[in-house]
Formats: sequence, structure tokens, C-alpha cells
Amino acid sequence: MLPDYIAKAVPNPTTNRAPWYANPAPSYAGVFLWVVFYMQLAVGTLDRASPWLLIGGLVIAAVLCYKLYYYVPAMLGMKTGYPLYVVGSSTFGTTGGYLMPGLLMGALQVGWFSVGTSVSTKFILTGLGMPAEAGSAAFIVVAVLWTYIMAYVGVKGIQYVAKVSLYLNAIPLLMILVVFFQTAGGLGSYVPKQPADGFAAVTLLIAAVIGFFATAGAAGADFGMNSRNQDDVRKGGWVGVALASLVAGGLPILAVAGAHGLNPAMTDFTFDKVIASMGGFLAPAMFFLFAIASIVPACFCAFIAGNSFATMLPGVPRMGSSMAGVTVALVLAVTGVAENLIGFFVIIGASFGPICGAMAADYVLSGGKWPGPRQGINAAGYAAWALGFFVGILPFLPLPEGLKPYVQPAVVYSFLTGFVVYAILAKAGLEPKAIPIPTAESKTA
Repeated sequence: MLPDYIAKAVPNPTTNRAPWYANPAPSYAGVFLWVVFYMQLAVGTLDRASPWLLIGGLVIAAVLCYKLYYYVPAMLGMKTGYPLYVVGSSTFGTTGGYLMPGLLMGALQVGWFSVGTSVSTKFILTGLGMPAEAGSAAFIVVAVLWTYIMAYVGVKGIQYVAKVSLYLNAIPLLMILVVFFQTAGGLGSYVPKQPADGFAAVTLLIAAVIGFFATAGAAGADFGMNSRNQDDVRKGGWVGVALASLVAGGLPILAVAGAHGLNPAMTDFTFDKVIASMGGFLAPAMFFLFAIASIVPACFCAFIAGNSFATMLPGVPRMGSSMAGVTVALVLAVTGVAENLIGFFVIIGASFGPICGAMAADYVLSGGKWPGPRQGINAAGYAAWALGFFVGILPFLPLPEGLKPYVQPAVVYSFLTGFVVYAILAKAGLEPKAIPIPTAESKTA
């Protein structure tokens, strides 16, 4: 017998779906326009490589995000009409799907919520001209208010957030453009301090971009189930994933380089420090606007985490599990743990890189179709994830310093490991029997 999260799932009919410019493209563009994505992209990269070399790295990262992480989950969602939790049961099994990608997706959304809470709280306090250190009384008060208000809206009023998301997403894009044009005059005079480390800088940048996108890429199944056809999946991905990541990542990197060119004494490479250096009324106003723009991703993080917990733990009330999750996120934010953004991106990529790799292998071996849920635990999927995760965390292991640059981008290697291991073990017969269930494609046929 199938578990409830599969047995009670109903494929989304094609009549309920929207074109690419109304569904995946603006949704994914909003993900990349979140200030959490680009705030630290220049840290550890721009001091070691020219901004134009980093733009080249961004192009590579944008294509890899689309090709490796987004396309297969989105196609599975489009063809079946089912969300990630259901289509993932082929790669990881009906029982294995509870943990992966089910509860793991919810746990990682809690992590993203903590990062968003930390950044938004700092922006609000900075805009007010107050100290923004994690753990201070003011930080705790603002973080508590932000956490529980955003979580409540994510559970009870997400449909209203979705309606205004397109307009709120325009705010960070406008702010990025303003900062870029304010600092563009210094681009020509910027010189990296350690130009010999260009390779390490580019691979670190690729790892950060893909690590940020990894969970959103797997959630492509949820966006794909609202896409009408393969053309919508492709156009939505090229615009919302590839182009949006290039614009939202490239302009801030160029702005940081321009700010350093205008002020060679500047030592910080974070985007928020560039905003602060602009001074006057504009700087505090922009901090408030970026905080406002963070409402949408915060609510969606809470919503997706709530979906995961409610689907996989149906006996626990949705509001209760959601509030428990965001409380953990609050603790991570106020203690300062959530401030290590680049490291967090790499861990995310290590977690979801092999998941996407195993799903891609399953998709290819099944002839571009979804075979249905596989009974129990799919050993091929779990082995692929375990080995891929190990590869993904290599940068965190005590490796020789001379070797560390060559294990990046570990998030890409973890994907490839997941793909290869799953393919080998599936060919060896370690996939359990699949149970065909109705899909949107079969119903149309």
C-alpha cells in the first residue's frame, strides 16, 4: 500500500496551468533577487579576480543551474502534475521519500528562513541607525517579530503574498540598478589584490551560486507541475534561472568593484557595506526597501517548510510544526550562526546536489518518463546521496591547503557523483519495483 502522501496526491491538470512568463520565470527571478543571494558573492572572489572574469564564472554557474538542477525536476513536475515529494519517491522510494527529499527540504527551508531573518533584522536596525549585532536586545526583539509574523503569514496568507510578489520583486531589482549606476564610475580603476588566484575565485563563486540555488532547483517539480508544456519549462528556466542569476549576481559584483575603485581604502566586499557607503538619505531608505523585499522569500520559506512537515508528519498540526521550525530558525539567527552565508550555500549544495543528480539519472534511465513510486527504500538513491554528500563537503574537511582549490566547485562534483553512482547501482539491479500511478500525462493521453 502506498503512504498517504502519495496515495492522496492528485496530479495538477493542464487546464490549471499558466504560461512561463506568469509562473516559473517570475518565481525564480524573485529567488535570485533576494538580497541573501548576492550580499556576499564578492567576498573571497573579487579580491582575487577581475570582475569580468567573475562574470564569466557567473555565466557558467547560470547554465549549470538550469541544466543540472532545474530542468529534470521541472520536466518531471510538468509531465506528472505532481510535486517534488511525490516524484522524488521514484528515486528514493515510498518509505525513503519521507526523509529525502521530504523532511530534508523542510529542514533546509528552516535554514534559509534563519538566514533571511538574520539579514532582514540587520537591515531594519541599520536603517534605523541602531547597532545590528546578533544577540543584542534590539536584534532579538526585531528578529522575534519578523520570525513569527512572517511564519504566520506563510501558513495562513500565502495566497495574498503570491499576488503581490511580482511587484515586491521589482524593489530589489531597482535598488541593484541604483547602486550599480552610483558606483559604475570606479569599475575601470578596480584592480584585485591577489589576481593570481582567479581559478579559486571563479570556482568558489560557482559553488556559492549553485549552492544557493540547489533546493530551489529541486523544487522545480513544484513549478513544473504548473507549467503547460516543455516549451514553458525551457523558457521559464532560461529567463527565470539562467538570465536572472546572471543579472542579480553580476550587477552587485560590478557595484562592489566600482565602489572599491572609487574608494581604494574600502576593505569590505559585502554588498550591504557598499549601500552603507553611499550615505545620506538613500542608504537607510535602501536598507528598509531590501527588508520589505525580503517579505516574499521569508513567507515562501515558511510555506514550503510547512508543506514539507504537514505532508510528511500529517499527525502534527501544520501551524504547530511550522512554528516549531521557525523557532529553530530564530535561535540560529540571534546566535549569529546564520551569518556564514557562503558556507551555508556550500552545505545546501552538498545536500541537494546528489539528490538532483540521482533524480537526473533516474529520469535518463527511465527514458525521460516518470516510472512511478518505488517500493520501500531505493538503495540506489540513498547510496548516490551519501557518496555525493561526502564529495560536497570536501571543502570543509582538513585537506592540504594546496588541494582545496581543486575540490571546488564541490556542489557540481556532488551532482555528478550522485548521477554516476545512481546509474551504476540501478544497472546493477538495486532499484525496487516501481508502482505505476495516474499522472497528468496519462490522463491526457
